[in-house]
Amino acid sequence: MQHEWREGNRVILLPEASRFLPAMFEAVSQAQHYVLVELYLMESGELANQVIDALEAATRRGVKTYLLLDGYGAMGLERSDRERLQAAGVALQLFNPIGFHSLARNLSRDHRKIVVVDGEIAFTGGFGAVDEFLQAWYEIALRIDGPAVADWEVLFRRLWRSRLSRQASGSQTPIPLPPQRSATAHGDGVRGRVMSARGYRYQAIRHSLYARVSSAQQRLWLCTPYFVPTFALRRRLIRAARRGVDVRLLLPGAKHDHPGVRYAGQRFYQGLLKAGVRIFEFQPTFIHAKFVLADEWVSLGSCNFDHWNLHWNLEANQEIEDSAFACEVQTLFERNFAASQEVDAAAWAARPWGQRAKEWVYGVVDGLVMRLK
Repeated sequence: MQHEWREGNRVILLPEASRFLPAMFEAVSQAQHYVLVELYLMESGELANQVIDALEAATRRGVKTYLLLDGYGAMGLERSDRERLQAAGVALQLFNPIGFHSLARNLSRDHRKIVVVDGEIAFTGGFGAVDEFLQAWYEIALRIDGPAVADWEVLFRRLWRSRLSRQASGSQTPIPLPPQRSATAHGDGVRGRVMSARGYRYQAIRHSLYARVSSAQQRLWLCTPYFVPTFALRRRLIRAARRGVDVRLLLPGAKHDHPGVRYAGQRFYQGLLKAGVRIFEFQPTFIHAKFVLADEWVSLGSCNFDHWNLHWNLEANQEIEDSAFACEVQTLFERNFAASQEVDAAAWAARPWGQRAKEWVYGVVDGLVMRLK
């Protein structure tokens, strides 16, 4: 789904959990009407307890609270925590729990990350409510205040009311949502647009990214934790580099939650490096952030920009066009490049056969999975 460009948004970049978690909890603590939370990952632990505490406290103040979780991503949320949420008055629904239906349906996941408070403030990024986000994983988020919040809320409301949500909850009628409130446009705000994707046929995020890669004039910097790009994206990256655009990829290093995915993506390194694409592997921790900078355009949210996400998942990103915000994102990229190891083209061409074998094996697996319908 492609929403309209909306003027007058204030945005705050929140790199690392030490900044975005306090900001989200503070916004929830100030809620007066309702809180909407949609997450892929939520597992019992310290961070999940903090989320439950925050929603519990809001409901005690009379705030309506709603939590929409992916049925697979929430499998680690213990029954006692689900019962605690429901006992507190938090409306809880699951999207597409794993079941005895088609494999393709089980592969379709709600990967979006949305927090909306009172229709006035929204947060998005790659975050989840699992303890890895406290220290082990590097993540960023974005706070939005302005007209674009309405589009984030629409995404949540449509899925909450959908047939899939009703089936997942086991109820005959959807749990009612409060009337939607509107955010104020700010005279000093920036231009922003919400983009979403739902499986292979509805891919506004992909089309927008491809267009920006193809039209970039100066720089195209992309950070993604799961780099298994489509042929079309690889071709566009190569063409951009060959026409003189500064193309850089910020990817995870050896610290990865799914090493096989890293190997599957590394099979594309040589062709990209040969074309002049620069590849940086982040060293301190596993980098789970997903954001792109193309000239003065930024896209940030849940989408990993790999063909798995684009083929199967529900995704949503916030796009922003603003020179000052682009400079802020540039600074963040540069800080992370400095904490990374750049892949040397000559050294990569001479990599050992053991590395090549892993790339081949996981590439075959990736190809087989993508043939599933």
